[in-house]
Amino acid sequence: MEAQRQVKQIRLTVVLMLATLISAFGSSFQYGYNVAVINSPSQFIQQFYNTTYVERYGGPMEDSFLTLLWSLSVSMFPLGGLFGSLMVAPLVNKLGRKGTLLFNNIFSVVPAVMMGVSEIAESYEIIIVARIIVGICAGLSSNVVPMYLGELSPKNLRGAIGVVPQLFITIGILSAQVLGISSILGNNTGWPLMLGLTGIPALVELLLLPFFPESPRYMLIQRGDDKTARRALQRLRGWEDVDREMDEMRLEHQSEQAEGRLSVLNLLSLRSLRWQLISIVAMNMGQQLSGINAIYYYADSIYSSAGVPESDIQYVTVGTGAVNVFMTITAVFIVEAAGRRLLLLIGFGICCVSCALLTVALTFQESTEWMPYVSIACVIVYVVGHAVGPSTIPYVVTTEMFRQSSRPAAFMVAGSIHWLSNFTVGLVFPFMESGLGSNSFIIFCFICLATLFYIWLIVPETKNKTFLEISQMFADRNQVEIQVGNAPLKPETGDGREGDAFKVTAF
Repeated sequence: MEAQRQVKQIRLTVVLMLATLISAFGSSFQYGYNVAVINSPSQFIQQFYNTTYVERYGGPMEDSFLTLLWSLSVSMFPLGGLFGSLMVAPLVNKLGRKGTLLFNNIFSVVPAVMMGVSEIAESYEIIIVARIIVGICAGLSSNVVPMYLGELSPKNLRGAIGVVPQLFITIGILSAQVLGISSILGNNTGWPLMLGLTGIPALVELLLLPFFPESPRYMLIQRGDDKTARRALQRLRGWEDVDREMDEMRLEHQSEQAEGRLSVLNLLSLRSLRWQLISIVAMNMGQQLSGINAIYYYADSIYSSAGVPESDIQYVTVGTGAVNVFMTITAVFIVEAAGRRLLLLIGFGICCVSCALLTVALTFQESTEWMPYVSIACVIVYVVGHAVGPSTIPYVVTTEMFRQSSRPAAFMVAGSIHWLSNFTVGLVFPFMESGLGSNSFIIFCFICLATLFYIWLIVPETKNKTFLEISQMFADRNQVEIQVGNAPLKPETGDGREGDAFKVTAF
């Protein structure tokens, strides 16, 4: 009987799989697509800015003003992402996880139409405003999709399913790179359609996601709707007997009743969540400040110096994007076996070494004939390392480190740090590059090293643990006690049996 139950526990049902794919394609894909969509046709969009200006004012636009407008077009996306992250907690608490994803499509369809008609309307202002709005969409989706899928998943599949949103982000980036090839849409006539295509995944999600369940944890713990939560869980698991998971959710609810629904200020002041909060801040800062954007910034010049013809660089860039997708797929299949902590350590370690070697390679690139090929290898190895750990795992761990009452506020903090760091790198890196040149990567090397040491010393392994068990692991470090009324909680051991009781108290 126990063996049958364990077989059931590892089952991926059709409902869970489709809910994962539809929400990831409808939301996460757009994030990745809009990161890269503006890069390939940039020269044609800037030509449109200049032509529009000439038609309005009768003279060409000054280079400095064009640079300013283009900088705004690029940087408004992460700024919108920051605004979107600040909206996470109130929306997911009010509308639910699925409800927020459906509502979020407003911030995709509207800017898609705006960008699609910008050339006809002869307005570059529309593109800049649309980039802020679609950034809000990305800010919400980058936080809500991992939260939604983490709460739908059984604990033995939570890591693999939690990586799927990042997989669709990389697929979105690759799709924009492919469509941006000059013979497809990356040309003078195709760029408005290319910018407007972001609305298609949103329409797919609007049509299909309503047929899938809301998060059972949200329905039970936050809405108190036992029947709906049970029905949702039965659909997701594919069998009727969901009493064990229902009991675990009720225990979690009891353990945090004293806290109520936490705001960001409550989250910052609670001693019981101190190390969880510090950890997600460290990981999200490490993810964005590790140099991934700088690597992509340098990639074209590295490929050019290695002798890749200018017309072929776009294909090499697509190849790099394909490597990113492949390694993220690999992470989906190994995260449950290898664990979150190991992948983070390996990923940041690879990025650290790659940045150090890239600094050396770029320094001697002009004086040594074969050094440009070392630079290309460093770029590819860096992308592999980032895809395996830093890009994928922080979202999974953020879901796992916090329970229901604190999770929305935690994602709000994590998302804000993520987008603020992204915006900062975009703003500061051009000045770093002009002042330090290739030595900029030494700074990224030390950031990767510092993040690696933090994870090694502080972050525990969370695979195959319930949310309550993970809270207990951090309770010891936070020097607090967790208890559910007077009843002891018996955590499961690795083989699915109940282990020794430990004390769980409301804090």
